[in-house]
Order: sequence, then C-alpha cells, then structure tokens
Amino acid sequence: MSILNQFKSFIQQHHLFQKEDYLLLAVSGGVDSVVLCELCQQAGFPFSMAHCNFQLRGEESERDEKLVRALAEIYNVALMVQKFDTNDFATQNKLSIQVAARELRYSWFEELLQEKKTNGFSGGTYLLTAHHGNDSTETLLMNFFKGTGIKGLQGILPKQKNIIRPLLFLKKEEIIAFAKENNLPFVEDSSNSSDKYTRNYFRNQLIPSLEKVFPQVEDNLQNNLERFGEIEILYRQSIHRHKQNLLEKKGNEIHIPVLKLLKSTPLKTIIYEIIKDFQFTAHQVDEVVNLLNSESGKYLSSSSHKIIKNRNWLIITPIVNTEAAHVLIKKNDTNIEFELGKLKIKKDHFDGTILKSNTENMVSINADNLTYPLMLRKWKEGDYFYPLGMPKKKKKLSKFFIDLKLSLTEKEKIWVIESQQKIVWVIGKRIDDRFKILPSTQQILRIEFIES
Repeated sequence: MSILNQFKSFIQQHHLFQKEDYLLLAVSGGVDSVVLCELCQQAGFPFSMAHCNFQLRGEESERDEKLVRALAEIYNVALMVQKFDTNDFATQNKLSIQVAARELRYSWFEELLQEKKTNGFSGGTYLLTAHHGNDSTETLLMNFFKGTGIKGLQGILPKQKNIIRPLLFLKKEEIIAFAKENNLPFVEDSSNSSDKYTRNYFRNQLIPSLEKVFPQVEDNLQNNLERFGEIEILYRQSIHRHKQNLLEKKGNEIHIPVLKLLKSTPLKTIIYEIIKDFQFTAHQVDEVVNLLNSESGKYLSSSSHKIIKNRNWLIITPIVNTEAAHVLIKKNDTNIEFELGKLKIKKDHFDGTILKSNTENMVSINADNLTYPLMLRKWKEGDYFYPLGMPKKKKKLSKFFIDLKLSLTEKEKIWVIESQQKIVWVIGKRIDDRFKILPSTQQILRIEFIES
C-alpha cells in the first residue's frame, strides 16, 4: 500500500477528522511537516498553515520562515506566521527554552482555532502536527524512565482533544524517502543534532546504543505501542469498577469505607488512582495506607483537599478558604448568604408566650440582648458558650463537639453568630442560654438556616 493510501487509512481507522473540518497544519519547514502538507494536498484535504518563528537560531529561523512562506504559495493556502521573543518569555516565566516554546506555540495555535470558531465556522477545528512513529517510541521510552505508568507507555496518541497526529504510522526514514521521491524542499534544524535536549539524547544516543544489542528495538517498541494502548483501556475499566464500588459522594465530599478499601487489590495502585484526582501525588500513597490504620481525626493534605480518617471511613474533602470566613449582620438585614447556605432573619414583638419552637435550623433569640452588627463566622479553637439549659456552665465548643461526636469534616463546617464577642447561636446545633427568651423579653429575632 502506498504511503498516501496508508495516510488515508490511518485517518479513517482512528476517526481523526472529516473532510469538511478545518485543518490547521503546524509547519516548521522540517521534512516531517513538509511531508504532512504534501500528503494532505495529495489526499484532497483543504488546510491552512501556521508557522512559529521562535527567533532562537538567528539566520536559520529566518530561513525556515522563508521556506514555509514559499510552501504556502505553492499549495495556495492561507498562512499565519507568528514571531516570538522566546528567550524573554522563558526568563520572565522561569521556564526552560523547550517548555517556553511549547507553551507559546500551543497557546497561539489554540487562539487561531478559536478565532475560526468565533468567525462562524460550525464544523470541527483541528491542529495537525507532524509527529511520527519514531517520536512516539522516543516518548514511550522517556515516559518509562520518568515513571509515568501505563498511560505513558502508549507513546503519542493519534488524537487528543483537537490535536491530531496523522503521521504516527510512518518511520522517519519513510518520511525522508517520501520527501525525496516527491522532490519536496525542506530544511534541517541544527539543534536536532544537539544532545542537550532530552528527546535528542534518546534519539541520538540511547536508541542507537540499544539497537547494537537489540537490532529490532524500534520495531518492537512500535509493535508494543498498540498493546500498551489496549492494556490502558483494560486498566481504566478496572479502576472505574473499583471507584464505583468504593466511593460514596456526599455533597462536596467523597467517603470511602476503610475495611472495604483494605480488601481491595492492588491496594496502592487503587489508592493512587483515587487520590490523584484531588492533587495528591504518588509519593503520598504510603501515607494514605498508614492513615487506614491510624486513629480517628488524623489527616493528610494536598494543595486543594484533605483526606481525613473518621472512624471507619476515609473522607476526601476540599480545603476551605479561611479568608473572608466572616459576615456582618446589620440591624435591618433579612437575608444573609454565606458559605454553607443562607439565613432568613425576621424581627417580632414578643407576646409573652414562650414556645419551645427552636429546632436545629430555626431558632428564636432574645433580641433585647443583641448589639449590632452581629458577626457570622466560622468557629475557632478557644470559642466557648453557655449551652441552652446550662446557664452557669461555660463549655468550650471543641468539647461540645466531642459530646456530639462530630467528625473533623463536620466540625469544619460549623459557623456561629456572635454579639459583642458572645456566641449567640452555634448554627444548626444550639443557642446560648444568655440569649434565650424570657418573660420580660420585648423583641425576638427569628433566624432560619437554609443549607445550600
């Protein structure tokens, strides 16, 4: 089968795009991207071209841009060119040149695709890059040594969101041969021969050394890419079943039964697949295993979440932003919204009838004893109050919560209303005895807590 027919077949087999979709080709001027242009042209796929001039190689960078402009004229297609001050961007953002160039180009490519959508194009919009089979095997090896797991052993995928790599079926030597057969002009990037970049080291040093011992190493790696991809599918299916069996969603928290998790195998892999979605790292897996056998109240933190041991459960809960964790309640306020929900507030004259109408989320307060503004805030260590019915017994909230057997996550959700640094109501739990309604009360304040 000719390379052109293989190209068409690969696109069809992997459902990469439709002929009516908008194709933007990333063209450097090197042999790979030039061959990509030629194959699209021969296959009858309309396309546009985009070229990044990173201004890193002096005259070479200008030479590359000049060639790409000539190619656009030959193919009679639209060309977008962007010059970047890559060194300056890398310095300002404390990035390596490689990473800086990657961020710059893919950000610009995405802008171009979005611009096409903005201008009313209703079809698919895709960026096509000229990554080939050798790039994929190099990526496989780099990922293996970096320890990225099974997913990284798939190499480069043919399609990821709106990025398509339709040349992965080709080896580098096949691309060069095709270019020569079709008399295609292309340029050589002198930096490709430098081993200071990781990929070049694998390409120029490691793989040739391996080939001396295993002559078919590149073919073997290519053949394994598809197998690793299928293994990844089976792996994901298994992890999905484990998550369905173990995870219970309660509001914005995830609850995991400790005993059931301990019986799961392989334990560390399952734990990693659960916790990585909450910004925990592979290095914290052993700490989570230790947490399973720890006492209640112990926890681990990531940048965004906590994993808390609460009796026979692990609870994954977001770390609450403690900034602005207070709200002022003014005298005429009737509705207050805050992190947990909202408060509905109503004033009434007291008619002398004392009813036991208080519930966990609706209370009546002696308004005569209040001084405005009231403070709605999160509870903190050291807080105390006089629980209703215990006028002479001061109690720390921390001890009160222990008596109620509240978990750490439940305690973190407790807010209070205070008046002149005296707690009026531990919301959802109990009012302070100092603010109960008396026969002499003139005004009452009814407060209803509605949880969001």
